[in-house]
Amino acid sequence: MPDRRQAAAAIDAFLHAIGRNAEHEPELKGTGERVASAFLDELCNGYDVDVPALLVKNAIRRARAESDESSAVVVRDVAISTTCPHHLMPAIGVASVAFEPNDTVVGFGAIVETLHAFAHRLTLQEEIAENVVHALFEALSPKWAGTRLVLSHGCMTARGERKHGAFVETVRIKGDRANMEEIHRLLGVSA
Repeated sequence: MPDRRQAAAAIDAFLHAIGRNAEHEPELKGTGERVASAFLDELCNGYDVDVPALLVKNAIRRARAESDESSAVVVRDVAISTTCPHHLMPAIGVASVAFEPNDTVVGFGAIVETLHAFAHRLTLQEEIAENVVHALFEALSPKWAGTRLVLSHGCMTARGERKHGAFVETVRIKGDRANMEEIHRLLGVSA
């Protein structure tokens, strides 16, 4: 169970350890509490989401189409942010999710909530993509599912390489890949 007071005290101790003092720098007063609240209430609140239950609750069974035609569900360019576990810095960008259903679909809002549940953890970009696709497969059994994330990482732009405008793109696809070109097109992956 997270301890908000201990987290705030740890941030205050960190600031003190790097030579900052709230008594001499009034803008730092309350920073420990604000940072602890930001991480517990927003940046890491994805740990509190039971993703399988979320998807099952929002699953919609439908009659399987008798034709050979297929249709895909695509939710594109959802704004997301995550926190890198290596430097605790933000990565911000967009995510797209696509899948071809068998006989179960899910509400679009549940797809967005699934993205945010995995992004609002201390996690790598690649793990977000993998976790979303895995969760969709477990809950919906689609013919295929794919996720594309395009994020700008604070650890690349604010420190280290300082490559402003650089983006990292991650694509994860699972299932029937018979029409990979079409799947890439739906996800917005350029060839």
